Amino acid sequence: MCTIMVSIFIVDDHPVVVEGLKSVIEKLEGLHICGIAYNAVAAINTLKTVRPDVLLLDINLPDISGVDLCKKIRKEFPDIKIVGISTFSERSYISRMIENGAMGYLVKSASAEEIADAIATVMQGKLYMSLNIEYLLRPSSVVNSEMLPNLTKREKEVLQYIAEGLTNNQIADKIFVSTSTVDTHRKNMITKLGVSNTASLIRFAVEHGLID
Repeated sequence: MCTIMVSIFIVDDHPVVVEGLKSVIEKLEGLHICGIAYNAVAAINTLKTVRPDVLLLDINLPDISGVDLCKKIRKEFPDIKIVGISTFSERSYISRMIENGAMGYLVKSASAEEIADAIATVMQGKLYMSLNIEYLLRPSSVVNSEMLPNLTKREKEVLQYIAEGLTNNQIADKIFVSTSTVDTHRKNMITKLGVSNTASLIRFAVEHGLID
């Protein structure tokens, strides 16, 4: 049986990071590197002739920010699935990249298992988030409430109902939307707030006064 290969394109201006990702990915079954770019201009030029399935995109690039490049690539090459890559300290940029069309986020020190999981997840059209366990274990007092991502009015409404223990179906009935829309709001909030699941979403919301 022929294995379907998933092509990966890496955009990062740090050669050591690129080589590290290459070394890991080349050992994973069903994945291969189809291209590398060290800046945004080179990435756009190469993507005109090379069309990867998944693009690993650094948030910080020397010429254009990864956040802006993500938006540009999604517009010009909508079929490419983008996964942002960054250090733990760049959490504030993650939600912006997701808003600009990225389907996932990986830390640069991700294990082979995490990378494989991330690629498999986005290839299924789902959102993947890599989380820093040390960050999640920090006291909530270190998080400045003024720096929290803004939730939309609808997201806050859904969040309140989630905290009250309602299911997706029950919330959908209350606000007259589909269950998939409710689930999308929930996933977006998990992404924006940098938490790992619904339980941690509620805990974070309570600790930071996002719900009553």
